[in-house]
Amino acid sequence: MKLTLKNGLIGAGVALVLLVAGVAIWFFVHKDDDEPKDFAASNGRLEATEVNVASKMAGRVQEILVKEGDLVQKNDVLAKMDMSALQAQLLQARAELANAISRKDAAQAQIAQRDADAVTAQAILLQRNSELDLAGKTAARSKALLLERATSVQEADNDSARLNNSRAAVTVAKAQIATADAGIRAAHAQVQQAEAGILAADAGVKRLESDLEDGVLRAPLAGRVQFRVAQPGEVVGNGGNVLSLIDLSDVYMTFFLPTNLAGRVALGADVRLVLDAAKQYVIPAKVSFVADVAQFTPKTVETENEREKLMFRIKARIDPELLKKNIQNVKTGVPGVAHVQLNASQPWVKELKVNLP
Repeated sequence: MKLTLKNGLIGAGVALVLLVAGVAIWFFVHKDDDEPKDFAASNGRLEATEVNVASKMAGRVQEILVKEGDLVQKNDVLAKMDMSALQAQLLQARAELANAISRKDAAQAQIAQRDADAVTAQAILLQRNSELDLAGKTAARSKALLLERATSVQEADNDSARLNNSRAAVTVAKAQIATADAGIRAAHAQVQQAEAGILAADAGVKRLESDLEDGVLRAPLAGRVQFRVAQPGEVVGNGGNVLSLIDLSDVYMTFFLPTNLAGRVALGADVRLVLDAAKQYVIPAKVSFVADVAQFTPKTVETENEREKLMFRIKARIDPELLKKNIQNVKTGVPGVAHVQLNASQPWVKELKVNLP
């Protein structure tokens, strides 16, 4: 009797163990049944593209015109760098440009003067040629008359001397023309040199004006000021960050899903985001990225699966037009849950219908 009772207790114990094990196995297999099979969910955090506003050149921050959290529009002036040294250089460059223009004007005036000198030299040459022709004829007549003893030797010598003088005068006139032509060429060269100086000076002015414009830091896009990296009076290097903006037209939630679920996520699939800070709202989004390589889940992301399990990173992006309409309410860094539609033919449950502020 005692042996039978003992055997009965052992059998009951074994049955109880098997029952508990069965319940545990059933619970493990069906633990995710709360989420419909055509949908998947994972925790994530709202993020936005971060854009750094940096100084192109090294210098001192003169003024910052925005505060952290301010909304800014594209091309808004955010900060100014101390550009006093460049402003002085710009004044000098503009003076050099004015001097180059003056040199060109002077060279062009020289061309006009040399042209006039050349015209005068040509006229003198014509005159000297006429005088030479007359002197030659006079000398020839004197020579003929001298042979006939119709004139004196002195007169013939005088006419011969005048002929030689006329020839010399013609040579001088031709030299004057050559000098005038050389002066014209030199004046044209001076004009070209002055024009090159103008181009160089103008390029210097434009470069400095561009550098001065770069000293005014403007918003590259509409967004919110996230951080003031530098403060007025601080010196930053080339490319040194002054402000950090977040692009509120590019807001998304990054989350992770295991292989069996990530493989069913299609690009463009509908997503519903429910934020911890505003669970009464359901924000629509679409899958914009699915990683092609699995990775370990980062420590900052909590999932119901074990951390050691490989997961795929997925990004759900909110429509920019929707963000634009609700830009005052857009906040990044807020944790929440992303619900992904794995089967496009299945409707969303009532609790996940779009509900916006």
